[in-house]
Amino acid sequence: MGFFDHLKPADINAGVEEFHVTPGARLIDVRTPAEFAGGHIPGAANVPLQQIASIVSEVPDKATPLFVYCMSGARSQQAVAALKRMGYTDARNIGGIGNWRGAMER
Repeated sequence: MGFFDHLKPADINAGVEEFHVTPGARLIDVRTPAEFAGGHIPGAANVPLQQIASIVSEVPDKATPLFVYCMSGARSQQAVAALKRMGYTDARNIGGIGNWRGAMER
């Protein structure tokens, strides 16, 4: 890993592939309910950034691998930081759905 690797945007396609092969993982969309209803990655749960604290009821085990995305990667970055402050030990920002190459679910 190079010095500037942390500046590269997350690859949502690789992140979703990793989600699919990670036992017990959850895919979390932190966009608004309206954005989620307009199309989301199949298997994702909608937990809007403004309500991220409510994830405790959906995912009580703080060791659960969480793959988090939004539209561009900015809100998911904020959500991952909040999740880590809440004690989640395996939360990852996989970027923005704007770069998703797969089929959407509505």
